[in-house]
Amino acid sequence: MTAPRTMLDKLWASHEVLRRDDGVSLLWVDRHLVHEGSHHAFAKLAERGLHVAEPDLTFAVVDHYAPTRDRGRISDPKIARMIQTLRNNAARHNLRIFDLDDPTQGIVHVVGPELGLTLPGLLINCGDSHTSTHGAFGALAFGIGATEVAHVLATQTVWQRKPKAMRITLNGQLGPGVSAKDIALNWIAMLGTGGAQGHAVEYAGQTVRDLSMEGRMTLCNLSIEGGARFGMVAPDEVTFAYLENREHAPNGPDFEAACRTWQKLTTDEGAVFNSDVALDASGIAPTVTWGTSPEQALPVSASIPNPDVMDPAKANAARDALDYMGLAAGRALDGIPVDQVFIGSCTNGRIEDLREAALVLSGRGAKVPGLVSPGSARVKAQAEAEGLDRVFTDAGLEWAASGCSMCVGMNGDLVGEGKRCASSTNRNFRGRQGRGARTHLMSPAMVAAAAVTGTITDVRPFLQGRAA
Repeated sequence: MTAPRTMLDKLWASHEVLRRDDGVSLLWVDRHLVHEGSHHAFAKLAERGLHVAEPDLTFAVVDHYAPTRDRGRISDPKIARMIQTLRNNAARHNLRIFDLDDPTQGIVHVVGPELGLTLPGLLINCGDSHTSTHGAFGALAFGIGATEVAHVLATQTVWQRKPKAMRITLNGQLGPGVSAKDIALNWIAMLGTGGAQGHAVEYAGQTVRDLSMEGRMTLCNLSIEGGARFGMVAPDEVTFAYLENREHAPNGPDFEAACRTWQKLTTDEGAVFNSDVALDASGIAPTVTWGTSPEQALPVSASIPNPDVMDPAKANAARDALDYMGLAAGRALDGIPVDQVFIGSCTNGRIEDLREAALVLSGRGAKVPGLVSPGSARVKAQAEAEGLDRVFTDAGLEWAASGCSMCVGMNGDLVGEGKRCASSTNRNFRGRQGRGARTHLMSPAMVAAAAVTGTITDVRPFLQGRAA
């Protein structure tokens, strides 16, 4: 009899080629996703005269530098050069590239799942920390550095130390206007940005099982903001329904056989976790960040905390954050003016996210400018087919093409210095959205409410009488 195993144990063992004496494992990589930022790794290959080991398992995506406007003529030479470099590397190594004019282009962590490249049981790497998104399908998915990207390109393997296992169990029904984004910001605020450090987080419980795949992806996407190496959700009928008929997923009898295999990728009864956390999801409210770290977050009804009465270990960081954000302790979050809004990113740029924002904005006007960038060309086309784009433009927001856009600002979509942005993205670090930019993280629905009022505001009153 073998001891009960966690999902992490099962996935790790199925990919482990060998283990060194120091405990570090060599793992087989099933999918390798690369983007414009991977040019350093390709340069390492060129220096050594190497080729990509498994071009059929490597996929190139234009996303970080992808212009959301005027794609036919890119005026910034740096952006044009980064995109062309990826094109050249993809051509040289015979890789499938999702280029700007591709109808399946988009953010790598949106494109992978929607095409069925992301499947339960796979190990997925990308030179991007939010690769953890793909763990929502019951996959091992984590970001890697440039040297590791080069190693995967050359060998289709990666050296990795197995993280500890952590489980976050959520039970209770989410209230109106509360989403997976709020769940994530809530647990990160509670445990801190180092709360899951050195761990792989498995999300469990009825609340998680009730989430759509979009919600699960948001939850896993934000795992790293709490210090986790990656996040995971066990595959179930929700997963299978999402994957059925996707281009790169098995089909027909093969799909049915795959589902039977995927059903076994669950934690065994009695398996032991290094850390076990239980949360009551029914008590979670719409949440917003007030500082420069995802852990500096509170319910929208709260007031900014006083650093003088905080844990001394966090007090100085809070003072610095308030100084940067131009805020004072004791001020209510609800009512803080914003200069602009952004809806999009690999965290919240999927069709469900756009629907939630449109539900709030329908028939209403925005008091501040804003940009809506769908997570992929397919999401854009679907949103337009549903009329969501007209809801955004009628409200006064700009409807753009797909890409990472204002989440990281590499493509020129920026928040001005000293300007305050209500954003559906994943990080509120200093300068993340532009030099001196002040970012408040929140759900797409909360961003939509902020657009309507021009302030950080509770979305729940705006949803009364409106059915999703």
